[in-house]
Amino acid sequence: MQELLCLGAAYLAGLIASRLSFPPLVGYLLAGYALNAFEIGAMPNLSHWADIGIELLLFTVGLKIKLTSLLRREVLSVGGLHLLIVSAVSGAVFFGLGEKVTGALILGTSLAFSSTVLAAKVLEDSSELSSLHGRDVLSILIFQDIVAIALLALAEGKQPSPWALCLLLLPLLRPVAHFFLTISHAAELRLLLGVALALGGGFLAESVAIAPDIGALLTGVMLASHPKSEDLAHQLWSIKELLLVAFFLQIGLAELPNQHDLLEALKLLLFLPLQGILFFMLFLLSGLRARTAFVSSLVLMTYSEFALITTDAMVASHLLSPDWKTIISLAVAGSLALAAPLNRFSKPIFSILEPYLSRFEKKSGHPDRLPETIGRAEWLIVGMGRMGVAAYLTLHQEDKRVMGIDSDPIVLKKVIGKNLRVVYGDAEDSELWERLPLNRLKGIILTMPEFGLRCKTVSELRQKGFTGQIGTICFHAEEKQKLEGLGANFVIHPLYEAGCQLAKQIIE
Repeated sequence: MQELLCLGAAYLAGLIASRLSFPPLVGYLLAGYALNAFEIGAMPNLSHWADIGIELLLFTVGLKIKLTSLLRREVLSVGGLHLLIVSAVSGAVFFGLGEKVTGALILGTSLAFSSTVLAAKVLEDSSELSSLHGRDVLSILIFQDIVAIALLALAEGKQPSPWALCLLLLPLLRPVAHFFLTISHAAELRLLLGVALALGGGFLAESVAIAPDIGALLTGVMLASHPKSEDLAHQLWSIKELLLVAFFLQIGLAELPNQHDLLEALKLLLFLPLQGILFFMLFLLSGLRARTAFVSSLVLMTYSEFALITTDAMVASHLLSPDWKTIISLAVAGSLALAAPLNRFSKPIFSILEPYLSRFEKKSGHPDRLPETIGRAEWLIVGMGRMGVAAYLTLHQEDKRVMGIDSDPIVLKKVIGKNLRVVYGDAEDSELWERLPLNRLKGIILTMPEFGLRCKTVSELRQKGFTGQIGTICFHAEEKQKLEGLGANFVIHPLYEAGCQLAKQIIE
């Protein structure tokens, strides 16, 4: 019965939170407090499932750690400086409030972390995970996660066994782990292997008196270079999210907040905009445009789930008073509740603030600079995936002057290596269409997979006075009608056209 009550309460509270455009985990925390208020005990082994959820979280973080992405200028300068400044200021404040030096520094540093869960969700919903600023944000989050792991080890204060150095030999097992992942063709086998490796790494670490989370992270890093690592991380995402529900529930079940806790959490939330401003200024100093800096800063303007984990460990180690556990959980939940609607409307908000914020831009040659010329091009391809490249090559073979645009730096690097004329440009940025001389173009082909972005781009092009041809794609009949209504001249269904061509070719 307890299991049903806990899961049912979590589901209902998460559903209400999501319908109100808040992250579900805000609802999970509130569900824990509600269960506590009605004196409903936790279901058996709740903390055990929570621990497994944290291990899977760190394992998936390890799968994403790639040295090349962490050594980029924006990651080290913005992520590193922000971490140092916030840690120093917050640590000094908490020390002044009477906390122990170690506890104050770890707590201050924990509050410098941003929510990986919310950022990934926001970027995924807006189809910006592969964009330039999306990759920068995720790299900064991974950098923060690595620091968080070190803090967690420090907070738990365990004396490692002399055998702990053997964990450094884990990379020697990489060929074996890669072999098993390679031969695991079925999705469920890859999933089982991932969970087994995460728990196995945790068990090895725990056996030498190291936090199991560290072992899970190391086994994840061991697989990071495998071609199927991203697929494995995607498969583990839902399981990890489900098990982390137990972690958020147990926080609420531990203790109800009092008036003092609510006031302290509110003070931390008032400090949050300063973190956003600091991120914005650091992004500008690194050379990003005001729009990119603003959107990225809003995504990062939260407190992280890792703050809950490190605070829990510090309270257990008597480095912090127990009331901080409740205060931090309220602050994290409040930051996510505030960030969700702000990120949903980040572009319209920037449009209002643009005249003021763009004044702070540096004139530099950073990759996110928008193109101001199209040279002699008469045809423009927006979105240089397989379909965009095919359209580009077809026009080029017909001796047409063509240029491509894409916002994914990995795609840019790949197609530029094929000697195609492609530049950086984000179709969602209205400034792009204001800068380009649209009157010189005969036609624009839109191949972006996101239907909403295609609609927005067609509408914006017509509003800017573009009178040339617009061709794009659709996957449903109602999409075709809407795109044509907005001003698209040619709308095709790729799969339908492929079927028609296949039939014609086989007859011939």
